Amino acid sequence: MKKKCINCDKEFEGRIDRLYCSDYCKSDYHYKKNKNKTPSFYAKVERQLKLNHRLLKHFNTAGKSTIRKEKLIDAGFNPRIITHYWKAKNGNLYLFCYDYGFFEKKENNKSKYVLVQWQPKYMAIPNIK
Repeated sequence: MKKKCINCDKEFEGRIDRLYCSDYCKSDYHYKKNKNKTPSFYAKVERQLKLNHRLLKHFNTAGKSTIRKEKLIDAGFNPRIITHYWKAKNGNLYLFCYDYGFFEKKENNKSKYVLVQWQPKYMAIPNIK
């Protein structure tokens, strides 16, 4: 039984329920179909979390560093998208994207971020009962 591929209109033979002439056509069809779809809210958040994590990791090669806030923001960082937070004994609130975190401070009248990496030994989450 001859059928037409729904992607390229090429004729092919195969099972009755087959719609594509090849795996390439199937993949190409779904790529084109989903290309113009607006990403869901969760996809946008996940993409931003990954970008935030990648930027924090890139600018924090020593385990702890300081960077100007505007430099990180200009690179695409969004400080409102985080996975969790941790409050230090001195009262500083660190916001985290997975295992990399930051906290904002003013220095010489300029906003800066202190970047840190999660330290299980020091940043243990207390047992909640």
